[in-house]
Amino acid sequence: MANSKGNRRRFGSVRQLRSGRWQIRYPDPETGLLRPGEETYPTKTDAEIALTLLEADIKRGRWVDPDAGQVNFGEFADAWLKERGLSDRTLERYEGVLRLYIKPTFGSGPVAVITPARVRSWRTGLLDGEVGPATVAKSYRVLRAILYTAVDDGLITRNPCRISGAAAEDSAERPVLTVQEVYAVAAAIEPRYRALVLMAAFSTLRFGEFAALQRRDIDLERGIVRVRRAQAELQTGTLKIKNPKSAAGVRPVAFPASIAAELTEHLRWFGEDGPSGLVFVGPRGGRMRRSNFHNVWTTALQKSGVDWSRAMAESGADSIRFHDLRHTGNTLAADTGASTRELMHRMGHSTMDAALRYQHMRGERDQLIAGGMESAIRKAQGKGRKRAGKPRLAGEPDPSGA
Repeated sequence: MANSKGNRRRFGSVRQLRSGRWQIRYPDPETGLLRPGEETYPTKTDAEIALTLLEADIKRGRWVDPDAGQVNFGEFADAWLKERGLSDRTLERYEGVLRLYIKPTFGSGPVAVITPARVRSWRTGLLDGEVGPATVAKSYRVLRAILYTAVDDGLITRNPCRISGAAAEDSAERPVLTVQEVYAVAAAIEPRYRALVLMAAFSTLRFGEFAALQRRDIDLERGIVRVRRAQAELQTGTLKIKNPKSAAGVRPVAFPASIAAELTEHLRWFGEDGPSGLVFVGPRGGRMRRSNFHNVWTTALQKSGVDWSRAMAESGADSIRFHDLRHTGNTLAADTGASTRELMHRMGHSTMDAALRYQHMRGERDQLIAGGMESAIRKAQGKGRKRAGKPRLAGEPDPSGA
């Protein structure tokens, strides 16, 4: 209970409590009703200064309702996810990050109690708990994005995620295969996947983009594949056809002439019929699945006869992944003199500069890139390399009639 010592002001008021400390009261900007300040002050001067600063914040539109931050973080994060309009695969990843790494620490409390100190302690705990640095960086980015929305919604005044460099993800260097190694894997893998291996290395598409390719997307005469869609495989096993990750993902990509010949044979024996027929399908005629292809890939690596210790030693990686073929192709393209913008075009990556989205790379330069890759293939394999005939599977009749 306050005593009679008070002081009427143009904005709000200050009064001394029985404890001897000073309290401020001010009109709520939304209701006009007087509300007490969140803390008390040791002197009248301190209270008056706090009231003056509060008035300035209200006039500048910087005032935040102290009660707003009492919203439960877990509930706010769930709502944030639903409102993002994320793709199914991205939504699945974010839900996993929240469930495993963020909610155990912050999920049960209000948004307002998440301080910079708590964020630092949380991140250190993840790293000390041997969570991978890349996963910690992803988790930090998700938490930071959620709390930026909390700032925009007026729940808090400042984002507590303020650790310099914490959002940066230092991805481990991946192996770069030689052209000979690429062809060794292509020769060792099941015949229906030979062209897939070569296209992955020399057109640098993603696995999900290959899984969604249709016959009409490939121009064998010009040596161009047009990426229009991609397949996403969720952890539940559900397959979904979606648009590429960004506008830059919809793109034409040129590939070497040698690969056009390989694709012609592949389509003859393994591709689905009709313009909308899939280019690459699984052994039972269904859509390719990354989860099933993993065993096929590792078996081919073992059967290739290649000593992979060189590639792994140079990169520090402990395995050779199918996605490393994309990394290999991008490296080859860079070696031909492709510019950064041209590489980003082939990779289907967006840039930070939105203007580049409206700049179109000349098709002639993309053809030159593919031509440079073709030169690398011919140099490694020999210009006079005799092209192998169609690889027949066990029990398959000889198309020549022999």
